[in-house]
Amino acid sequence: MAKPRDKKTAARARPRRAAETPFVSLVIPLYNEDKSLVELYDEIVAIMAKAGKSFEAIFVDDGSTDGSFAVLEKLHKRDPRMKAIRFRRNFGKSAALSVGFKEARGEYVVTMDADLQDDPAEIPGLIEEMGDSYDLVSGWKKKRHDPISKTVPSRLANFVTARMTGISLHDMNCGLKAYRKEVVKEISVYGELHRYIPVLAHWAGYRVGEKVVHHRPRKYGRTKFGISRFFRGFLDLLTVLFTTRYIRRPLHLFGVWGMISFVIGVFIDGYLSVEWFLGRTSLSNRPLFLLGFLFIIIGIQFVSLGLLGEMINRQQQDETSYSIREILK
Repeated sequence: MAKPRDKKTAARARPRRAAETPFVSLVIPLYNEDKSLVELYDEIVAIMAKAGKSFEAIFVDDGSTDGSFAVLEKLHKRDPRMKAIRFRRNFGKSAALSVGFKEARGEYVVTMDADLQDDPAEIPGLIEEMGDSYDLVSGWKKKRHDPISKTVPSRLANFVTARMTGISLHDMNCGLKAYRKEVVKEISVYGELHRYIPVLAHWAGYRVGEKVVHHRPRKYGRTKFGISRFFRGFLDLLTVLFTTRYIRRPLHLFGVWGMISFVIGVFIDGYLSVEWFLGRTSLSNRPLFLLGFLFIIIGIQFVSLGLLGEMINRQQQDETSYSIREILK
């Protein structure tokens, strides 16, 4: 007769069940927000319980210098659904989101800021808005509770971005967004590109929508962003445009400007050449003639740069870099 095993041995013998895939993963980057974390997490727990959906919350501490991570440790001991990642130093919001996206296991992923200005009560509505129509739904803080030094540059940045990308979102940089899992697993976020995630998703072929969300006044601390971020943001916008719209056809970008420059130069020098031939002017003392040559040279260089880009692109062509929705075999 087999000897019965004790409870500890039996527990070790039983195979562990795989962790249940949560319905939604919340990715929350933070920097020096120790006062708001407990209140934010309690709100999240209450909202998700009311919605009847499973969740995991991934807080990414972007090198905080206050007691933020100590608060996160206490929350993790209280509730294992709360996970925390801590950077050694401040790497920026894009880096925090990128790491959080890699860790996310949920069917849906929702991002939000940790300063309590984003309302957790909007989470179910964002996912519901997605439905079968969208792969990403971005929040629109229609009524903002921010100083004018932040709202005016933000509106200008949104206007310029909409005109340059063709994506008509009112609030591109809203931290409150909902995604299908495949979006965050494919989109690469670095630098300051977090504010242009809808653009990256759109050009990858995903469907992007927008929903008005409640924006709350800041309760603790102060904003971490200064005016300099808008200048960096414009440079990142150029990066997004080139790496999405023109990465497969660089000649379409450099060639157009090269041809424009070349035509301007030919027109200027052609006009002055006719004037010289008719004896109406001298070319030796006309700086405009040299300017025409400069336009021609710049035009040739731009076209050459575009052709080189096409040659490099042809050598590196790889079908795995395309976003594939589904395959039937």
